[in-house]
Parts: sequence; structure tokens; C-alpha cells
Amino acid sequence: MTNKNTSLNLNCKPFLLKPAAKDYLWGGNRLNEDFAKNIQMEPLAETWECSTHPDGVSMVASGEFSGMDLKQVLTLHPEFLGTHPDSDRELPILIKFIDARKDLSVQVHPDDEYARIHENGSLGKTEMWYVLDATKDAKLVYGFHHDVTKETLRDSIEKGVLEKHLQKVPIKKNDVFFIEAGTVHAIGAGALIAEIQENSNLTYRMYDYDRVDKNGKKRELHVEKALEVANLKSSKEPKQPMRVLRFKKGYATELLSRCQYFQVERMLLNTEICREMAQFQTGSNSFQVLLCTKGCGVMYWEDGGMINFYKGDCMFLPANSIPIKLHGKAQILKVEC
Repeated sequence: MTNKNTSLNLNCKPFLLKPAAKDYLWGGNRLNEDFAKNIQMEPLAETWECSTHPDGVSMVASGEFSGMDLKQVLTLHPEFLGTHPDSDRELPILIKFIDARKDLSVQVHPDDEYARIHENGSLGKTEMWYVLDATKDAKLVYGFHHDVTKETLRDSIEKGVLEKHLQKVPIKKNDVFFIEAGTVHAIGAGALIAEIQENSNLTYRMYDYDRVDKNGKKRELHVEKALEVANLKSSKEPKQPMRVLRFKKGYATELLSRCQYFQVERMLLNTEICREMAQFQTGSNSFQVLLCTKGCGVMYWEDGGMINFYKGDCMFLPANSIPIKLHGKAQILKVEC
């Protein structure tokens, strides 16, 4: 998106977001227990923390736009998105918390080209997972441990033995996984995840363990579409990326993931010993989203404005946002495009 009037938002300010929520049958209650979401939904499987997708739009919870949804704000102020990515689309990403009390379905997402042609111009879905917590035996599905064919998979799905082909990977707290479109995958029971993805809700289910929903019906499968887009080659077991901490006054950062759709860094904020607030660099060519995954703190800016943030809070910083300072002890995922 081209920023035609950068001067309009030189003094714009960050704001808190309130998520949309999903009660998928595999969800648990940790998003209320661990993140104090106070959402009356059982189960509470996902919270869409930063979203303009029509299936779940985040609301603005502070500042002059409080009470509006994020899509409305960005329609009024498209310059908040910045000049990158170079696109006429709306917010290009979607950020979630996911609590998997049970296994998610085995699924796959299409890439942009397939989605554009077959799903009314939608975006595809490449995503990244950051593991916030995991039980001792938690695993995820990541591709196949050997090459397969469409015929083999179709037959395995019909017979209920697809799992014998799937590569299952143990996971632990602080792991990072990049899930490229076309990769057959599933989050396993016991995982608490922060997910950063393209702004898409396209999911093709291959297998759902013959489960039924609260109405006693099996969820829809999308086997033929899944077979069209899935990578059928064996997948190498994903390895954790090299992560290097870079220290600044009051905080440290490390790059978790970077691709053509988003960049994700982990910030470790600790101003307890430096006695000064951390100077935070806002973006000129991209909005930024700060997702607090641990601890709490305060965000300040020069006219006396401030936001208190806590574990589970999500903040949107428009491109060319007013300079801010941070104080506190927290872990934050910083997302930009």
C-alpha cells in the first residue's frame, strides 16, 4: 500500500486491541486462566488478537478509536499500514493465541496463487508458531516421513490410517516452527501457541479423527482440495533456528522468523536495573504489533499518554507512530511486515 499522506499520522498513537474468540471443539481454558481474557466461551480455543478478517475482527480497546473495530480504523486511516508491503490489500497478517487441549485436525493451507484462483481472490496461508508452553508429551505434525502419492493418502484417509504416514515432532516451550503453505500439519494436544500468519482463514482438513461436534456431527473434510495443494514429498524434521540475542538499554531482541509475509522478533524487556525507560524504535514503512506473552509493563509517549499492558495483551503501533518508551519486565513478540 502506498502511503500517500505520511504527515497525517506523524503524531498517531498506539492502541490496545481486544480479540475475537473461537470455541473450536479441540480447545481448552488456558487462554482465560493464563491470559485473563475473561471471555465467556467454553471451550476457548483461539483468540484472534490482531485481525481484520471477516471471520473474526479485533476491536480497539484504548485511545481515540476505542470501540471501533480494527478494520474500520484501517479503512479510515490506510496510512497506518505504512508503505510495505507494496500492496493494495488490507492488514496482511493475522495474529492468534491457540490453546490445544486436544489434537487439531490434520490440515493444509493453500498458497497465494491457488487461493487467488480457487478461493475468490483470497490470500493463502503461510504461518509461524511460537510455543508458549507444552506438556511433556506434546507433539506436532509436520509433513510426511516418506514420499507419498495422492492415491496413497486418499486410501489412508478412507481407511482411517493416515497417521502412519505423518511425521510427528516433539515440541517444548520456546520452540519456533515455520509452516509454509502446502505443508501438511497439525498442532498436538497440550500445546499453547502464538501464531502469526497471512490474513487468511483457508484450512483444508484432511483428517479429523472421526470426531463429532457439539451437535453430534462430524466436521467437514476437504480431502480433494487438500490433495491438490499438499506437498507430498518427505519433510525433513524441522530444526530450531539459530537465535542471537542483541542487547540494547533496557531490553534484548532475537529474530524468530522472517519471510516475505512477516518478520517476528522476541523482545525481552527488563528496565528494573537500568533505571531508565527503554527507547523503542517505531517503524516508518510498516505498522508493528506487540504481543505480550509474559510479564507486564507500561508504554509511554511524549504528550503524557500511556498504556498499561499485561500478559496476553496486544498493541497496534501504526506506521510513523509517535515515539514510545517501555518500562517493565516482560516478554513480547514484535511483528511487522
